[in-house]
Amino acid sequence: MTIPPTPMDTVTLERRIAARPDTVFGFLDDREKWLSWMGADGSFSFEPGGSYRTRVTGQSVASGRFITVDPHRRVVFSWGWESGPLLVPPGSSTIEITLAPTPEGTLLRLIHSGLPSTEACEAHAESWQHYVDRLATRAEGGDPGPDPWLRDGPENGRDPSAG
Repeated sequence: MTIPPTPMDTVTLERRIAARPDTVFGFLDDREKWLSWMGADGSFSFEPGGSYRTRVTGQSVASGRFITVDPHRRVVFSWGWESGPLLVPPGSSTIEITLAPTPEGTLLRLIHSGLPSTEACEAHAESWQHYVDRLATRAEGGDPGPDPWLRDGPENGRDPSAG
């Protein structure tokens, strides 16, 4: 599969997961399952127009709205940080996650668009790699363990709003 060139405001990530799309999707539309791979707490309304707010790392809170929830296939939601050094305000960028069945399980594709700078793209690319790895481990039936980024914040040298 050929991936088109990525615009300068976009992060694209693909990951093969040894689990069926319905299993993977379960981690994208259930609060407890979502928090098992990303975030410490939060509220989610998994429906088009529904809002979410979640503490992802340290004291950094991401929020936005679900745009599309297509069971077992696709989730689209707006994204941004309520505070932090990166200026990505809530709802100012968009994340699209698609799930395609493969003989081995699922091909997950994440596209995060509308980021304001190269610095924001680099930080979010690193963070999405971290969290998609954790999601894959959970969907495959494993336990990624406690997220080391939860305890990190600006006092520990990690940019809490890096994605």
